Amino acid sequence: MAAALIVANVGIIPFSSPVYTAINTYLVPLAVPMLLFDSDLRRVMRDTGPLLAAFCVGAVATLVGTLLAFPLLPMRSLGDDGWKIACALAARHIGGAINFVAVAETLSISSTVVSATIAADNVVVALYFSVLFALSEHGETEKLSTRNLDIEAEKPKSAEEPNTTIMSSVKDPESTDSGASKFSLASLALALCVSSALVTFGGILTKIMLPRGTSALPLTSVLTVMAATVFPSFFSKIRDAGNPIGIFLIQMFFAASGAAGSIRQVMLQAPSLFAFSALQIAIHFVFIMFVGRRILRMESRNLYLASNANIGGPTTAAAMAQAKEWKRLVLPALLIGILGYSTATALALAMGPLLLKLPMLAP
Repeated sequence: MAAALIVANVGIIPFSSPVYTAINTYLVPLAVPMLLFDSDLRRVMRDTGPLLAAFCVGAVATLVGTLLAFPLLPMRSLGDDGWKIACALAARHIGGAINFVAVAETLSISSTVVSATIAADNVVVALYFSVLFALSEHGETEKLSTRNLDIEAEKPKSAEEPNTTIMSSVKDPESTDSGASKFSLASLALALCVSSALVTFGGILTKIMLPRGTSALPLTSVLTVMAATVFPSFFSKIRDAGNPIGIFLIQMFFAASGAAGSIRQVMLQAPSLFAFSALQIAIHFVFIMFVGRRILRMESRNLYLASNANIGGPTTAAAMAQAKEWKRLVLPALLIGILGYSTATALALAMGPLLLKLPMLAP
């Protein structure tokens, strides 16, 4: 995105083009289902344990952070895009880039604002991850409950290590590490057909159920999650083909957004976006630690990991669990991150009307 922003502003490529429109109109809707092929909610509920509750607290913390931060920093310089970008950042800080793109497209956020938001938020997120890593302890140090201790005592020694077979069956949609991929021309064709069908059905249902002009991406996402939950075996066969194509198409969206942006406008808008993102994430952290630790008595490491999954997604959460040697939490971290992808778009869009009704506390 940064490269596209630079080459457009020096005149090598145009600021507007039918190609950019085609990417946003046709390719982004096709990408979203492909990145949700692994969203089997039944497996998430079954295999995440106490980390699921921590993740839910973190998702609520992001929503609360957005509702509190927006009246204080309404980003008036963005005009009507202010509340929209607040929703998009809420989606990103519950799920990930997939959800940010879905909300940005649904609410028709301008390309310049998208570019500025990604630039500012990436800095804030990097700093936040540094804080989480500094606060969290290394190794399996926290006490397990008596029930968990009994279960662990009954396990054979080999069961203490992560099950590589299970791990290999879970894939982060935003990860570029394909591992032992099942990619083939047949699976690619099937993935494209399934994604196209989901986009088509999502569009039909949107026209029937929602007001004219509403984006079909939210309903398309819901349909994909439902289908992946009902038919997990089928979707597991095409995800290795669908995910790389979905990632490629999402990167095309970011490149098109960068090419349509103005460096001058990005520099002018980035400070307010940086401040909003920082305040939103700060409130998220205070809420999740107060409610999760003080009220619900959850383990700190679960809360840190859930917050990482909220803000960064499955890849960063699993990487943190690996780096801290929380071996039993690597797989659950991946799964709750996928849950974030499945739910963040709908949660963020549902919050939009509330933001518009809030009294602004800042001039």
